[in-house]
Amino acid sequence: MAIVDIATFIADLKDNAAEHGFHIHDERHFVETYTMRQAWEVDLHPAHACGGPLDVHLSVDVDPRIMLAFEDVVLAMPEGDDPPADQHMLPAMITWTLPPLPQGPDLLVLATELAGVGGPDLPLEVSAVDLFASVTDSPERSLNISARTEVSLSRIYMANEHLSELFDHAYKVSEYLLDRAHLWLDDA
Repeated sequence: MAIVDIATFIADLKDNAAEHGFHIHDERHFVETYTMRQAWEVDLHPAHACGGPLDVHLSVDVDPRIMLAFEDVVLAMPEGDDPPADQHMLPAMITWTLPPLPQGPDLLVLATELAGVGGPDLPLEVSAVDLFASVTDSPERSLNISARTEVSLSRIYMANEHLSELFDHAYKVSEYLLDRAHLWLDDA
């Protein structure tokens, strides 16, 4: 049995997301049989925006080498000691996507404004792809915003990793995008 229960952490993470105004749609758990690497994915969005157009995707990548290294540290510690908080981290990623946007935003302006919304605790990366249905058509811009953070195995082990601040910032970013999506989706 693993020393850190990632499945329970993901369940707690979903509960925390719901407490911060998100609605959970789906959860997936993938295990790569050769390396035993795991990926947990959760699809969510703000609860009041169930009909779209914004999709939010949360993923946590579990590298077995990091899990085993953390387990070695915990088993070697004297009983009652706390493991080091910032040595063994798992990457977590939040991605916001919108459908193709007929009136796509200026990416520099959007990235600058989102930097103020996410703040230094949630650095965001803004990217877009312009799609052309045919050579003579105008491009439709698909927008992707992503944030990467790290989750401490020590804090999960000690049941102290809740990511409340992350969900606070993620909700603000979601609201910002929803407030402007109607302008970008308008064909007129």
